[in-house]
Amino acid sequence: MDLRIFTEPQQGASYDDLLAVARATERLGFDGFFRSDHFLAMSGDGLPGPTDAWVTLAGLARETSRIRLGTLVSSATFRHPSLLAIQVAQVDQMSGGRVELGLGAGWFAQEHTAYGFPFPTDRASRLAEQLEIVTGLWASSGPYDFAGEHYTLQGAPGLPKPLQTSPLRHAPGVPVIVGGAGKKRTPALAARFADEYNQGFPAIDAIAPRIAVLREACEVAGRDPGTLAQSVALVLVVGSDEAGFDRRAAAIGREPAELREHGVAGTVTEAVDRLGSLAAAGVQRVYLQTLDLRDLDHLDLVAREVAPQLP
Repeated sequence: MDLRIFTEPQQGASYDDLLAVARATERLGFDGFFRSDHFLAMSGDGLPGPTDAWVTLAGLARETSRIRLGTLVSSATFRHPSLLAIQVAQVDQMSGGRVELGLGAGWFAQEHTAYGFPFPTDRASRLAEQLEIVTGLWASSGPYDFAGEHYTLQGAPGLPKPLQTSPLRHAPGVPVIVGGAGKKRTPALAARFADEYNQGFPAIDAIAPRIAVLREACEVAGRDPGTLAQSVALVLVVGSDEAGFDRRAAAIGREPAELREHGVAGTVTEAVDRLGSLAAAGVQRVYLQTLDLRDLDHLDLVAREVAPQLP
């Protein structure tokens, strides 16, 4: 099972904070460093202020050498798909081919109001067009045209190209992660465009049924379900003993019982058991939401005592 560190910088983090976590992620042997793509804190003051996801990842691309880098997930409401395709392709080149693009429809209405981003009601159809345009621009061998309900492109050169080749499209492209809770359209989009489907903070008992839905969507699309990786994002709070767990829960303002119910949380043994049950349900990759970015000993504990016990 792949373990990736997932951060929420809108809650309060500078680039230097994120760099320290990314370097620890690489040093400790985790598979990747991912970050949310938000501009407004969900709680608290968010100081020192937001950092842009793709600017951050461009910097980290030059400061790391092994780990995968990406967003979980970028909102289709924030960037025109042509701009996004250029940004992601350039960061992929800067990283030596280690970037992944998580893309979703967007959900945080207050954030859009605060910064003046449009928050249309037809976000799902916009996401569908964005996925088609971004992957189409990367894969095109010449001028690229697109005429949709929301976007029109005429003679776009489709440059720059990512360094990676998409195994799904057999053409230039970075791995695409589709995330969202839609019951029909999101699985269909994942089956068509994604290399990975991510469940963001689901109820634990809902994970396996959701994977079954995604497999059915792949079969309807004529795709081998085994080619769509299944992942979840869950909060991480682990202690070497009960006192350590309680201390880390208090540091992020969460109740121990709630964390145990919804996350990879508790003692080392409990964390190993939770990750093992996820693997048994068909999860191949877990994004460990790390909220206290200054507690690097937390990551060290997971790398030393949890990861070696996983299948």
